[in-house]
Amino acid sequence: MSLVVDWLAANKPDVLCLQETKVPDGEFPAAAFIDAGYHVAFRGMKGYNGVATLTRREPESVFYGFCAGPDSEDVRILETVVDGIPIVKTYVPQGYKIGTDKYVFKLEWFHRVRRYFSERLDPTKPPLRTGELQRGLEEVSPKMLTQTLRGMECDGLVRRKIYTVVPPRVEYDLTEMGRALLKPLQDLCTWAKAHVPERDAARRAYDAAAQRSLSGTRSTGRGRR
Repeated sequence: MSLVVDWLAANKPDVLCLQETKVPDGEFPAAAFIDAGYHVAFRGMKGYNGVATLTRREPESVFYGFCAGPDSEDVRILETVVDGIPIVKTYVPQGYKIGTDKYVFKLEWFHRVRRYFSERLDPTKPPLRTGELQRGLEEVSPKMLTQTLRGMECDGLVRRKIYTVVPPRVEYDLTEMGRALLKPLQDLCTWAKAHVPERDAARRAYDAAAQRSLSGTRSTGRGRR
């Protein structure tokens, strides 16, 4: 905590966004940030997730989550408006391996966040967005990820934007054709999840048949000697 407060004092940013706070709202150290001269908006839960935005100027409005009511994901997305500029803090689900429940949840989350951007934000007045929308997947190397994205760009599924900053930064965005692919991919993940038991049974049966075939070949060979 002292590291963050010291950094604020040394750098005096107008805005600081935090994620993975991992504490319920009653335990969030808001007082320390207020004493440091900041207005604080935050949502959190015990042990997981949590987002917060600190601003020097008092926000004109704060919006928590995708929507009002349950299942709002208010511990993952927070919009703070300062001087008419929406500052959107996102903490994106990791997703883990393709075909898992968590990966399906991530795809659904992206669908919700795109609808959120479409309904709440004005495209002629771009917001400031913090928090990477691309999160690492297990067993996917940076080289493989880059090659895959380049292939998707070649096929017209994504577009690439290069920022001339240090260190260099590249962003990819889905094209209309790429967005049209999201629903079929979600359906495929749902299908794969539903058929995992059948797939596993088929693999066991295949391996057993292959083992029997191998054992039979060995027995025949011994008999000929």
